[in-house]
Amino acid sequence: MGLSDQEWQKVIDIWGKVEPDLPARGQEVIISLFQNHPETQDKFDKFKNLKSMDEMRSSEELKKHGTTVLTALGKILKQKGNHEAEVTPLAQSHANKHKIPIKYLEFICEIIVGIIAEKYAADFGPDSQAAMRKALELFRNDMASKYKDFGFQG
Repeated sequence: MGLSDQEWQKVIDIWGKVEPDLPARGQEVIISLFQNHPETQDKFDKFKNLKSMDEMRSSEELKKHGTTVLTALGKILKQKGNHEAEVTPLAQSHANKHKIPIKYLEFICEIIVGIIAEKYAADFGPDSQAAMRKALELFRNDMASKYKDFGFQG
């Protein structure tokens, strides 16, 4: 399941394009998650009352959370699979405190790939998309394994 050096390089290269735009991309990811999977919004006490697109776009808290999500993911991706130190506390908080099902991580990972493909089409062709999906699957599998370690079946 591991990625080759070339695949990791594709992931790191595209992430380098995303990083300067983390606040905007993070906001888009969270809004898209809520639009495509409305049940996920209920997991966020501070966002569950945001009903319209305008409310979501104007929420600084939502933008901040999107930035936090993508910043954490970037740190994990840059570890090229050696991400236990980053994944363990993330899994612990998502399993024990937030109770976020793994399925929701699948949703957000697919949305991230879609937004990168839309915003950076020239730099994110089929090979890069496949590498990113593989890296995100590795991340999700490791999160799921940690969830089990913490006794959360999410």
